[in-house]
Amino acid sequence: MIVLTRLNESTFAVNPDLIERIQASPDTSVVLVDGTTFIVRESVDEIIDLIARYRARVIALASSFTEESGEPRRAQLGVVEGDRVTTRARKGVR
Repeated sequence: MIVLTRLNESTFAVNPDLIERIQASPDTSVVLVDGTTFIVRESVDEIIDLIARYRARVIALASSFTEESGEPRRAQLGVVEGDRVTTRARKGVR
């Protein structure tokens, strides 16, 4: 999520994956894929920078899900046997 500021100074968070377009005329409008429009204080360039930083954080977080050896962690499945759960790594899943 990125945080934007309305003209009345209230802030809100929006999922950047739902942004269809950003336009300045002269106020900055953020239009979502469902047609919802927000008028915000941030410039087009500032919003693009916020989205780029958001995506960089997502990639950094995803890359942190690796073993210390640098190999991706294997998915864990749980098998219910009676009243206990046994976990094991899935073969072929990275």
